[in-house]
Amino acid sequence: MSSDVGSIYLRYGPMVFRRCLAILRQREEAHDATQDVFVKYLADPGRARVLYPSAYLYRCATNHSLNLLKRRSFASAEGDLAERIATSEDFDDAVAARTVLDALFRREPASTRLIAYLRYVDDMDLKEIALVAGLSVSGVRRRLARLKEKARGLQEA
Repeated sequence: MSSDVGSIYLRYGPMVFRRCLAILRQREEAHDATQDVFVKYLADPGRARVLYPSAYLYRCATNHSLNLLKRRSFASAEGDLAERIATSEDFDDAVAARTVLDALFRREPASTRLIAYLRYVDDMDLKEIALVAGLSVSGVRRRLARLKEKARGLQEA
């Protein structure tokens, strides 16, 4: 490991771990995800051109953790679906919400889901989101406005 990569790991490793832990809520999985993020960073031939490693690593940690969370939910969905149906009073609401979210993000780039997560879950401001997502503030604003308009259309339908 070059000293450059080592210093980046020492500097940003805790930030990446905290991000992974915030999303995954499991320490072991967050440790593994942190390692995966840095492996991806090392394998990226364009990393030398990354101006802000913190933003790059934060975005990578967010995307990787969300993907792991999605895989985890798909893997466990079959095993506990019957139990959730039997014990949940709000199962219909959960299914309806998932259907709306699927329709909302259909045909949207993955970065739009990231932007929505950063805005509405992490409560980040537009400047912070733009830095993490690698977009301009106006680009983030346009995507959020388009998403809100699409959500209004789904509510009216």
